[in-house]
Amino acid sequence: MVKHNNVIPNGHFKKHWQNYVKTWFNQPARKTRRRNARQAKAVKDFPRPAGKLRPQVHGQTLKYNMKLREGRGFSLEELKGAGIPKKLAPTIGIAVDHRRRNRSLEGLQANVQRLKTFKAKLVIFPRRARKMKAGDSTPEELASATQVQGPVLPIVREKLAPEFVKVTDEMKSFGAYAKLRVERTNKRHLGARLKRAAEAEKEEKK
Repeated sequence: MVKHNNVIPNGHFKKHWQNYVKTWFNQPARKTRRRNARQAKAVKDFPRPAGKLRPQVHGQTLKYNMKLREGRGFSLEELKGAGIPKKLAPTIGIAVDHRRRNRSLEGLQANVQRLKTFKAKLVIFPRRARKMKAGDSTPEELASATQVQGPVLPIVREKLAPEFVKVTDEMKSFGAYAKLRVERTNKRHLGARLKRAAEAEKEEKK
């Protein structure tokens, strides 16, 4: 505390608070602007899809790692598994992220399958209408092609049905807490018991 008979400090440092108030009144107009931009981009890119194909990945951290979402791009290993050259992929609407690494076999297989499904549905237009090249789609496929709006191959999250089991007398009589305590004790004494068994075996050999 201050000494002597002085004025109690009460600094007035909030005189210009109006300058720091954040408003959100432009949200509806931003929404409209984003929508118009998406539509304009789709018209410009026609007949290409409005977006790129992206991999399905698990979210970061313990809170979100059970959820699937779209990632930045496919890894080089996934493209190799699907038989798509890494330089060709961006030209046919596939996002590539050369920094990503595959940590699980399941994730790798799922994304390779996703690429193969996309490849099977892909319609490639020729650069010149009269000059067809190897890899271009047939005239029938070109005539029936439509532009994909929104996410390409949206991620479908599987909903697992609950499994119902009939409760038996054996289940009712099972003491889970006691079993846990016993197993914890066994784990704690495992080293000492193995040592004792080894010493006893040595004694028998003598």
